[in-house]
Amino acid sequence: MIEDMLRTPAAVQDAERHTAHNYHPLPVVISSAEGAWVTDVDGRRYLDCLAGYSALNFGHRHPTLIAAAHAQLDKLTLTSRAFLHDQFADFCRELAALCGKDLVLPMNTGAEAVETGIKVARKWGYQVKGIPAGQANIVVAEGNFHGRTTTIVSFSTDSDARADFGPYTPGFRIVPYGDLAALTEAIDEHTVAVLLEPIQGEQGVVVPPEGYLHGVRLLCTERNVLFIADEIQSGLGRTGTTFACEQEGVVPDMYLLGKALGGGIVPVSAVAADTDVLGVLQPGQHGSTFGGNPLACAVATEVVRLLATGEFQRRSAALGERLQAGLRGLIGKGLVAVRGRGLWAGLDIDPALMSGREACERLMERGVLAKDTHGSTIRLAPPLVITEEEIDHAVAQVAAVLAG
Repeated sequence: MIEDMLRTPAAVQDAERHTAHNYHPLPVVISSAEGAWVTDVDGRRYLDCLAGYSALNFGHRHPTLIAAAHAQLDKLTLTSRAFLHDQFADFCRELAALCGKDLVLPMNTGAEAVETGIKVARKWGYQVKGIPAGQANIVVAEGNFHGRTTTIVSFSTDSDARADFGPYTPGFRIVPYGDLAALTEAIDEHTVAVLLEPIQGEQGVVVPPEGYLHGVRLLCTERNVLFIADEIQSGLGRTGTTFACEQEGVVPDMYLLGKALGGGIVPVSAVAADTDVLGVLQPGQHGSTFGGNPLACAVATEVVRLLATGEFQRRSAALGERLQAGLRGLIGKGLVAVRGRGLWAGLDIDPALMSGREACERLMERGVLAKDTHGSTIRLAPPLVITEEEIDHAVAQVAAVLAG
């Protein structure tokens, strides 16, 4: 039988046997990829509509980014920050310009960027705002997802992410997302920052009420509090603008970046802010062995240059309208709600039909890869290189799954 010749079942079993079960992946084993498509060990192709949680905004193996990686691999990969290297200045300068900020602090993962933002905000609070030692607090939102370190899960409201990892780090106040009145009430004289996702990704691509981000910006300015925007998933072209904050004409005090910054090749993250904020750090107070390494900088500089053209932001905006319109046409036909901006969508499936996991399994059988979250919700975040025809194909497969 053909099934007996497939390599996937054995590969899945082997992975399960030797891996801690911190993920519950779909039973697909990818061996190669290009653009918006991946191919498994049995030669079956799938349209990737997750794009590594936005880490693959430019698709798999973008030729410009692959060329930059190859060229750098032949010269220099790591020095540590004990020395400078010839890729570092270009990356920091060009990313700072893209963000409209003075300074950049390169790190590796998104969680490291968030941890860096927390540390910088606290230090700014003590040194600049004059808060008494040990009294700083940061206001965050319910439903947030900023990473999985012990500090970050301390202010998560997701029981799976938080339970049994205590004792928890103090210094955080949680308010409902999108509720400006609750945020106003939570800020006091010891508040150093408001840390928010402009659009909540893991929660199901939740877009805040119109005017919310603008109100947050005004409130933070009025109260002398830093506005930290976690744009790790929402930034770098995903929503149709370079940053999701731009949708409301808002500029935060600090950007937290990651995922797409590494071009789908290496983990790269960064914090971008002006000198009066990032300048509070002095040598020896924060760092990372691999942060800002030559290979990462070479790739990430090319990512910044791709974004500087505006091409990918325009693609995301235009193609996003097509995606959102197609999905909204399925409301009442198995979908309860659709949320999103640009090439990013959260789909609430009628729970009477199936769970989000079941929907993703059925989409996989039809050659489309997506990810479920919170019961009956699935997320779509295709690479920004996807075509109109491929978007229509993805929407058609969603419709077919809902129709049973």
